[in-house]
Amino acid sequence: METTQHTLEHLFAQLGLPNEHAEIQVFISTHRPLASHVALHEAHFWNDAQKGFLREEIAEDADWAPVVDRLNSLLR
Repeated sequence: METTQHTLEHLFAQLGLPNEHAEIQVFISTHRPLASHVALHEAHFWNDAQKGFLREEIAEDADWAPVVDRLNSLLR
């Protein structure tokens, strides 16, 4: 069983995005607010691989799910 505590920085790296704190803040500021009727993985700013990853992690309640939920909250 994996016990790694994933962070936003880890998530952004996993998504292939710049993952320094300041870069994450710029990303969030640029893309918020995400409309409440749009699922996080359906947002226009993700590529297909990113969408698939986000969708799967939430659907499977996988290790990444808590930090994906946090990102979702930050974008609302």
